[in-house]
Amino acid sequence: MRRDVGYDEHDSLDDAGPHRQAVTIRQLPDTLINQIAAGEVIERPASVVKELVENALDAGARRIDIDLEEGGVRLIRIRDDGKGIEPDQLPLAVSRHATSKIASLDDLEGVATLGFRGEALPSIASVSRFALTSRRDGSDRAATLEIDGGRVGEVMPKSHPQGTTVEVRDLFFNVPARRKFLKAERTELGHIEEWLRQLALARPDVELRVSHNGKPSRRWKGEGDLLSEVRLHEALGEEFARNALRVEHAGAGLRLHGWIAQPAYNRASADQQYLYVNGRAVRDRSIAHAIKQAYADVLFHGRQPAYVLFLELDPRRVDVNVHPAKHEVRFRDARLIHDFVYRTLQDALAGTRAGAVAGVAGVPANDMPPGPASNGYGSVAPAYTYLGRASQSPLPMQVAETRAGYAALYGGAAAAAVEPSFAPAQPPVLPRSDDATLPPLGYAIAQLHGIYILAESADGLIVVDMHAAHERIGYEKLKAAHDGEGLRTQPLLVPATLAVSEREADVAEREAATLAELGFEVTRSGPQSLTLRAVPALLAHGDVEALLRDVLADLREHGQSRRVAAARDELLATMACHGAVRANRRLTLPEMNALLREMEITERSGQCNHGRPTWARFTLPDIDRWFLRGR
Repeated sequence: MRRDVGYDEHDSLDDAGPHRQAVTIRQLPDTLINQIAAGEVIERPASVVKELVENALDAGARRIDIDLEEGGVRLIRIRDDGKGIEPDQLPLAVSRHATSKIASLDDLEGVATLGFRGEALPSIASVSRFALTSRRDGSDRAATLEIDGGRVGEVMPKSHPQGTTVEVRDLFFNVPARRKFLKAERTELGHIEEWLRQLALARPDVELRVSHNGKPSRRWKGEGDLLSEVRLHEALGEEFARNALRVEHAGAGLRLHGWIAQPAYNRASADQQYLYVNGRAVRDRSIAHAIKQAYADVLFHGRQPAYVLFLELDPRRVDVNVHPAKHEVRFRDARLIHDFVYRTLQDALAGTRAGAVAGVAGVPANDMPPGPASNGYGSVAPAYTYLGRASQSPLPMQVAETRAGYAALYGGAAAAAVEPSFAPAQPPVLPRSDDATLPPLGYAIAQLHGIYILAESADGLIVVDMHAAHERIGYEKLKAAHDGEGLRTQPLLVPATLAVSEREADVAEREAATLAELGFEVTRSGPQSLTLRAVPALLAHGDVEALLRDVLADLREHGQSRRVAAARDELLATMACHGAVRANRRLTLPEMNALLREMEITERSGQCNHGRPTWARFTLPDIDRWFLRGR
């Protein structure tokens, strides 16, 4: 059967049969070009707000007023106090690919502004009733230009203060197919508010005033520093700020700073995950993967971490021109950046010891305790303090004898790796609550139902889940012991041949050295086959072929893999769980206090191996409220 348009395999070039139709190539009209571009850039009213507010920021604005009607569908008006535009430049401002931000390829490779393509204004103007009014800094003249669905009017004089006002009415009025996909007014407004929250976290120096349907709805004061206490509370709430850990790490030409939430503060969704690259809010799968891996050992299954992180690097090391709406970027050194982010956050989370309080908003970085040893990228300053005072090691104990009998807590297969030795001792005498030497978790006073340890601390009551806490302590000791031995490999009696895709074989050949470091001896034996001769000794009895495939997938996508470490950790966690004290086992006061002291010096002891909390603090004011004291 012949086709009416185009060619099939039996057609000849000079065949001019009766069903042939000529294909005509046409130049698209400017209005249609702009509307196609709008389809890439303008998804909903929030997209318009984003483009216009970013233009205002690039113009140096310090105050931006955002007026909305019907969730932005009826009206979006953005007024700023930036540098403004000369009257004769207004037509250029709404022309495609006209911009003041770049002039050459070198400018594009190192672009530092939020916008640079020169597509936003003409695209928005093609699908709305649009007006642009501006007055240049130092000029006594202001002018306006109106565009109705892409039809450009004349530049007219108009009174206006320094800065620019962009008015967008009846969005998608001439593209009904796009307009019908818009959601309810409340939903569209919610998208705008979420983007403004994202902006407010990154630009606390800019005042943002928002009104909806003629009523003021939000004001972000432009008086704070980056990650200031006020802005963090405003954007993410008191609970996030109370559980936030300050991150500050620089090295290898990279800087990562911001806040990450303690594992105990986690979310059902990724609604509090904010990542900025050189001040630009982006989504990046590689960095998201690095963050997820850093939390893997401390986060409850299925839960999401919360964070506000800023990554800074040379603009020439990142390509921001890979997404029409600039939501994504591409890194020149993706593997290095993935590892940098992972190691930085892993070190910070290692400091979430029981008894520590988060580096709450308002605590400057130089007030934080010294960080652990350098990991090769520079110094790390994890933001955690013990009840307001820095601590990297156990506090001097009133009686070292609290550790007596602690060896009895350990048993089973894990005993040899984790059992410490303690001197004989006597039960401690409880100090006064205002004693400066009181340890973070205080001293044990009782055991509740054979499950919980109750301890008196400087500011109230500490409750510890003894099995969960002991499980984490044993797990960390097993990991440390195994890391000290180094990764051992076990040769296979008979080498295994694996059928793989050509892409997987390429990765295995390219990453042979990395695979060897992970315990695999792998060689390529054909275009789509590998020969496996040795595997990690600790995991030799598992499904090592499936593990190798997962490792290859990680190496291909992220440039590194923690699959082997994760599989090892899962096995060690199981061993630690079996070796931990069980419910209904009665402990002596020395045993309970020894457990508390071990918690204070064990990394990640705030959570068990499964991500559940190991302890809780109840302050005296909390307890007073239970009994209505002082009322």
